Amino acid sequence: MLRRNRRLRTNESVRSLVRETFISPNDFLVPIFVVEGKQVKEEIASMPGYYRYSLDLLKQEIKELWSLGLKSVLLFVKVPDELKDNAGTEAINPDGLMQRAVKTVKDVAPEMVIMTDVALDPYSSYGHDGIVNDGKILNDDTNAILAEMALSHAKAGADFVAPSDMMDGRIFEMRTLLEDEGFHDTGIMSYSAKYASAFYGPFRDALDSAPGFGDKKTYQMDPANRDEAIKETLMDIEEGADIVMVKPGLCYLDIVRDIKNAVNVPVAVYQVSGEYAMIKAAAEKGWLDHDAVILEQLTAIKRAGANMIASYFAKDAVKLIS
Repeated sequence: MLRRNRRLRTNESVRSLVRETFISPNDFLVPIFVVEGKQVKEEIASMPGYYRYSLDLLKQEIKELWSLGLKSVLLFVKVPDELKDNAGTEAINPDGLMQRAVKTVKDVAPEMVIMTDVALDPYSSYGHDGIVNDGKILNDDTNAILAEMALSHAKAGADFVAPSDMMDGRIFEMRTLLEDEGFHDTGIMSYSAKYASAFYGPFRDALDSAPGFGDKKTYQMDPANRDEAIKETLMDIEEGADIVMVKPGLCYLDIVRDIKNAVNVPVAVYQVSGEYAMIKAAAEKGWLDHDAVILEQLTAIKRAGANMIASYFAKDAVKLIS
């Protein structure tokens, strides 16, 4: 044989030399869950090793992330039940938990890139991503409050707003309002291809945001659809999205590659809570090598075309690769 492919696999030094896909701290968005209170660090039962932080302890977490070279966070808030309603009123409170969380992060690490979740489900008495009327999610009425929510986050200091709601036309509403108000440099990372997945359960536990009735299939995408993801993503870019996202991760790598081939903006992927929980559970049973599986999955996501990955394993991965 003149060609022996195994020559390029002889040892780790050779394998490293010809490796095509690399993971670095710059690849990660770190999801952070924030709660009211002081000295609160609550482990999420369905996400072992992952926590909700009060603002005082958030400062310590941000310092640790920065020291590890992790430079981007994606903020989520757990809103007290008494502040929830059907209109997302608390979402645009300038002194709300999200707004204070943004300021806290900027005070600790001014260069940290802050992305904020824009959706009504944490604020909704119904647990849905939009305003509810007679059992239906109102698209255009929801867009108006989402745009105000994005503006409120921008005023607090967010670098990017990250609408995760999947309402039609919401990117245009947000971009228009941000431009009108002078926030030309505030970016939008759109959850463009967000599927109605069964992998979100632990996340909803983390924020107490499970839908109070029905499901989210009238606005999140059907997992059976592929071409629709391209259509949704291209529309978001036309409306002003700077970064587009595919969510979840591992089950949708074909979608990631399709979108990467179709667009000229950065592509993000969310390795979601269910993916995290499965690895943790299997590793606890001794059925999988925890660290090896983390790196293999993250490598697969990046190999598929992700420019950045939102992952609950970000800290673990960075420690492993360093």
